[in-house]
Amino acid sequence: MSVEQKEYEELIERRKQTNLKHLENGVKFLDINAAYIDDSVVIGRGTVIYPCVVLEGNTVIGENCVIGQNSRIVNSKIASEVEIQSSHILESTIGAKTKVGPFAYVRPNSNIGQNCKVGDFVEVKNSTFGDGSKASHLTYIGDADIGSGVNLGCGVVFVNYDGKNKNRTTVEDDSFIGCNTNLVSPVKVGKKAYVAAGSTVTKDVPSGSLCVARSKEKVIDGWVERRGLLNK
Repeated sequence: MSVEQKEYEELIERRKQTNLKHLENGVKFLDINAAYIDDSVVIGRGTVIYPCVVLEGNTVIGENCVIGQNSRIVNSKIASEVEIQSSHILESTIGAKTKVGPFAYVRPNSNIGQNCKVGDFVEVKNSTFGDGSKASHLTYIGDADIGSGVNLGCGVVFVNYDGKNKNRTTVEDDSFIGCNTNLVSPVKVGKKAYVAAGSTVTKDVPSGSLCVARSKEKVIDGWVERRGLLNK
């Protein structure tokens, strides 16, 4: 047996013993041989681990969580009753009863609150996300401080890099950011403010106000026929 083969077998045995220890402590596995968990990881009772999950470093997972297939969590703290589906979480914290994924990417120094939704194809980087806030799909949240009860529509982008510096944006409690909005940092959206879909916001939005920052729609009747495009 080669040195490489011996090291591999030792690694497999160590991983098996680690997973068995978690099983004895009340962790549930769909396939105990298909989870990759470092010795230093702590997992609470009642948590379900799906196949092809990777848990690394000083990760701590609370009780009664669901860690879905193909998820990777590194040096992060996950509170109880959290559901993570096919997502990556790196050096961040996730509050209780929050749902992450599928296909979300939580990058280092992010703090997600309780009862939040970080949905499919949402990326969070170096940001705080208050309790009860939602970004359900296709959103980039970079260098942002988001309050509680905020709704971020599909396609919202925090434009945090001006080509030289990273800048932060603040969205205060109970605000609503419509779909396909660009928040060009640094800006501040006040409490209970609304930003209309399709806006590009470059100035602060006061609390309780509506911001519409997009071109006025123009309809030209008969344009297609005059251009001779009907028969193409």
